[in-house]
This record gives sequence, C-alpha cells and structure tokens, in this order.
Amino acid sequence: MRGSSSYGFYRIIFTLVLAMALRILPLPELASLFNPDWVLLSLIYWSLAVPERVGIFHAWTFGLLTDVLTGKLLGQYALAYSLVIYLCLKLHKRLRQFPIIQQALFIFFCLLLSQLLLFFIKNAQHPAQLKGTFWLPVFTGTLCWPLVYTALRFVRLTKRLG
Repeated sequence: MRGSSSYGFYRIIFTLVLAMALRILPLPELASLFNPDWVLLSLIYWSLAVPERVGIFHAWTFGLLTDVLTGKLLGQYALAYSLVIYLCLKLHKRLRQFPIIQQALFIFFCLLLSQLLLFFIKNAQHPAQLKGTFWLPVFTGTLCWPLVYTALRFVRLTKRLG
C-alpha cells in the first residue's frame, strides 16, 4: 500500500518537473511569446484532481523553482502560483463537476490573475508598458487546458506496469 502511494507522488513530481522543462525550453522568439505557463497548468490540474496531495506548499515550492529557473525576482512566481492554487483548492469540488469547456474558462481567469500579478510586480520594480503579447500565454494556456487535462488524467489513472 505504501509503495503505490509513493509511486503516485513520484508521478506528480515527474509531471511538474516535465512542466518546468517545457517552461524553460529554448524556443524561437515568436514561439516563446505563445509558450503558456505549463507549471501553473500542471499545478492547477493536480490541485483539482488530488487536493489532499498537492496544495499551496507545492505551489510555493515550484514557484520558487520557477523563479530560479527563469531568473526572475525571487518569490514572484511563488506568490502567483500560491494565490491561484488557493482559489483552486477553495473551488475544487465545484470545478471537478464542470465540463472541460467551463473549466477552461476558469483556467483563463487563473492564468490571467497570474499574469496580472506578475506584471504588477514587474511594474513595481521599474515601469513597464502592457504590450499586446502579454495576453498570448493566457490564451494559449486556455487552449492547451484540454490537452493538459487529458494527458495528466491519463498519467493519474494508469496503473504501474510490471
């Protein structure tokens, strides 16, 4: 019993590490503008699917790791991820009942909240203009939600082979 529990935990960690690799994947400049926040999408899925195992601590930890990997101000992704995951945990029972299209609308607002928070933190450091490309990761993340949901659900529901 204990082995299967830790096996599930390793699957969660593996998918989050894979999402971090996708986050820092070197892409052409135009493609990098469309790169959604894979780490946040994965954290949202796991907090909705298994809220007793993935919570604000995981969001904070992987947010700090994302800060370090991206070279941003330490704590900004941690704060954004923690706030979004807090919302997901408060609403997880209701959100799990929604079809994927309605979940995608919630995901849109979560990604938007995260982007706006990151923009305000960046703007507090030094004034920045809000560009049109600011919205692209929010839209692509929303469009990728059904793919992320399906892939991570497959990972969650498959049994260990062997």
